[in-house]
Amino acid sequence: MNRLKGIFMIISGAMMWGATGPMMEWILSTSDMSISFMLTIRLLIAGFFILAFLKVKGQDIFRPMRYKVWLRQMIIFGVFGMLGVQFSFVGSINASNAVIATLFQFLAPIYIILFVSIRQKALPPIAQVLGMIVTMVGLFFLLTNGTLSGFALSANAVAWGLAVGFTFAFYTLYPARLMSEWGVLMVVGWGMLIGGAVLLVVNVTKLGDEFVYLNDWRILVVLSLVIVVGTVAFLLFLGSMKYISPVETSILSSFEPLTAMIISVIWFGSVLGMWQLAGAIIMLVGVTGLSVAGSKSKED
Repeated sequence: MNRLKGIFMIISGAMMWGATGPMMEWILSTSDMSISFMLTIRLLIAGFFILAFLKVKGQDIFRPMRYKVWLRQMIIFGVFGMLGVQFSFVGSINASNAVIATLFQFLAPIYIILFVSIRQKALPPIAQVLGMIVTMVGLFFLLTNGTLSGFALSANAVAWGLAVGFTFAFYTLYPARLMSEWGVLMVVGWGMLIGGAVLLVVNVTKLGDEFVYLNDWRILVVLSLVIVVGTVAFLLFLGSMKYISPVETSILSSFEPLTAMIISVIWFGSVLGMWQLAGAIIMLVGVTGLSVAGSKSKED
């Protein structure tokens, strides 16, 4: 029963997260709202409500901030982890589309494997190397649509996409100690609040004029959905980890780009080229192989 619960949670979370991409793409294409304004609102509101929830539950939400070592790590995670992955993801959406941006985040396992290999000064297992090669072949088709005459994506889109994979890897690796010490919700809540606050301070003179976009009820509703659906999706992801294995999580996470693709086709009429679609499938197969190989290497 618990395993079925975990599967339901990860599929629901993946589909919800996949749905937020086209929502943000619509906001950016419908208005001149900046990425900074959208993320400032999203991070501050989501972070506030997560921490408020913990406070109501009786937790001392300020306790981690009283220790310099944890305060420093919280700030690093909030700026380079939470804000980094959010900004690069929306930047990738803005430079390409929601489907491409979602697929680029699946490069994170490659960055993680390379980082671990460099740190340990050892080559990764052959199974992981094969998984990386398969993933890169898929990325090649995604970028070129099967032709060497020119990239199907702009250099700007590729740069943002590679940044998504890198920041997602950092976001995955860095907060392990923080979450072990203070819990996932506490770290995520403070990460969102810190990331949103930094973005607000950096852009404080520019963002005030953008509140006018919220006068459009359609944008206000969609942005509210992005905040609520994205936060619930993240919590479902985290909750599923208690009941299913990382391999199952990786495989079922493929519902993210699938959902983004279906919504984008229906909403925007946008479709990937034949070879791009093949590349997307190959990438997902490669990432799944990396997860399986990683799981087996841990067992060994």
